Amino acid sequence: MPRHIAIIMDGNGRWAGKRALKRFLGHQQGAESVQYVVETASRIGLPYLTLYAFSLENNLRRPKSEVSFLMKLLKNYLVGNVKRMNDNNVRMNYIGRTRELPTEVQETMQWAMESTAKNTGTTLTLALNYGARTEIVDAFRRILQGLADEAHRRGCSVDDLLGAGELDGLDEDTISAALYTAGMPDPDLIIRTSGEQRISNFLLWQIAYAEIFVTDRLWPDFRGIHLLEAIVDYQRRERRFGGLNENSDEKIDTLQPISELETAIATELEPQEPVRRSRAS
Repeated sequence: MPRHIAIIMDGNGRWAGKRALKRFLGHQQGAESVQYVVETASRIGLPYLTLYAFSLENNLRRPKSEVSFLMKLLKNYLVGNVKRMNDNNVRMNYIGRTRELPTEVQETMQWAMESTAKNTGTTLTLALNYGARTEIVDAFRRILQGLADEAHRRGCSVDDLLGAGELDGLDEDTISAALYTAGMPDPDLIIRTSGEQRISNFLLWQIAYAEIFVTDRLWPDFRGIHLLEAIVDYQRRERRFGGLNENSDEKIDTLQPISELETAIATELEPQEPVRRSRAS
């Protein structure tokens, strides 16, 4: 069973287009799918569910009318579903540059998070105004600001800190702790709807070893049963994290010693003397 599933919810516009409907109706139906999936995640005891709800690129490149509608839809979703989240023991969380969202939306987000803070079941994280590259940039800014603050506390320069070995302490854990997702496990499974074969700037650092499940189903048609299908597919896979499994035919203890391998290669590369045929007498 995965601990953390992340979903790229794609296909709202295409779902509406196939039905000759306006795009906003696709977004509305997509919001319904969110609740079906969240409730299923809660019932099976999934600890973390992260949904790519609104990207930084969406905010910058979509028509203002569509962005405005999405913000209204987000606010209405939170107001209308906090009770259901509490009933299902779901805790709200957010990642992204949420401070750039409209003030009234931020206030509703904060209210929903505080209203569900005591829940101990699934943590539902909405990625809002989110971009993975931006997250990494913000993480390094946070790390550099920490160095500057430490230098100020010690009464020295950042160069002095780096010279004293502070740079040697910068590792993957340092960077992970500075990301929006600090304190959360990395996703085990990432699901993409609508059949697109790309990551779309989503959790680039965190999904280094995640399994990927792509379905042609558009997000408004995605239901809890389809989440379960993705989990079953995940459970059939064998995660090796760059290593070998115990059933691998590449057993370490049976591999040819490197010295023998070098000798064999050298022998193969040596020029061979031509074979001379003796003349018949």
